[in-house]
Amino acid sequence: MLVGSLFVGLAVVFFKHTGLLIGGTAGLALLTHYASGFNFGLLYFLINLPFYVFAVRAMGWVFTIKTFCAVGLLSAYAEVLPRVITLDALHPAFGAVMGGLLAGTGLLMLIRHHASLGGVGVMAIWLQRNRGWRAGKVQMVADFLILAAALPWVPVPLVALSVLGALALNLVIAINHRPGRYFGV
Repeated sequence: MLVGSLFVGLAVVFFKHTGLLIGGTAGLALLTHYASGFNFGLLYFLINLPFYVFAVRAMGWVFTIKTFCAVGLLSAYAEVLPRVITLDALHPAFGAVMGGLLAGTGLLMLIRHHASLGGVGVMAIWLQRNRGWRAGKVQMVADFLILAAALPWVPVPLVALSVLGALALNLVIAINHRPGRYFGV
């Protein structure tokens, strides 16, 4: 959980540095952060609070507690990492792809250990488990809807690069996560 959340935290640093977005509740938190200047880590943590009720009912207490911890870790990493990493130059296209790959790998680690980063991820895992829908595809559709909702506030080229990042993220999950595998306890 420490490493999976750290990978996603580094992805968030890449996205924030380049002005890009990510999908899910992290994307909503980034969009709110860009629009308001409020602390991303706190926003992310607060946006995820309502999803814990669903997580307990749909996935159980163990999953929910692990998810709560992962969300807390990501919130902390997103605030601490910029203090220990200095990015002088990061091309937005590389930031999008590498950020997406890092986030996808981190999410995959969490999913394999029966956790998530809250929000849409909880629903995607539940739908895969109970309906047979591929978590990567569910997450991808949700991510594209969130990114499309950003268009009034984020310039089109940055949204387009954010879509590239979402593709990289969801490609990692879609290729590597299969129903019935990797639900470690």
